[in-house]
Amino acid sequence: MTVVRWRPFREMNTLQREMNRAFDSFFRDVDDESQESTWYPSLDVKETVEKIEVYAELPGLQKQDIKVSIRDNILTLAGEKRREEEDKDANFHRVERVYGTFSRTITLPARVDVNKIEALFKDGVLHLSLAKAEDEKPRHIEIK
Repeated sequence: MTVVRWRPFREMNTLQREMNRAFDSFFRDVDDESQESTWYPSLDVKETVEKIEVYAELPGLQKQDIKVSIRDNILTLAGEKRREEEDKDANFHRVERVYGTFSRTITLPARVDVNKIEALFKDGVLHLSLAKAEDEKPRHIEIK
């Protein structure tokens, strides 16, 4: 018998995605031929002493399709994934890729300096490097 390590948070994340997919397909209008819906890109948020890094999976998009904004310590990623040209003569047996607009908003774990933000989009992954505001960085106090 093989012992498999239980990772509850990974299972909860998978369950959440499946529940979202089930409800999205349930509430989607059956007669809607566009098959476009709102989707949410997956994110990783990492914090270090100096900065916050955000990684967003955005497959099939170009950098001009993505809008990034920060206001009051809230990061918003928005854009649209367009469907490729449809072949009206073809019969699709399965359509699982999602298309349409997306907007993902998160509260950042610390205040950032909006003048020191770097964004890189490569291979379908958006990497944001957000330098923390000076008053958020820890200060070392010398004891006399």
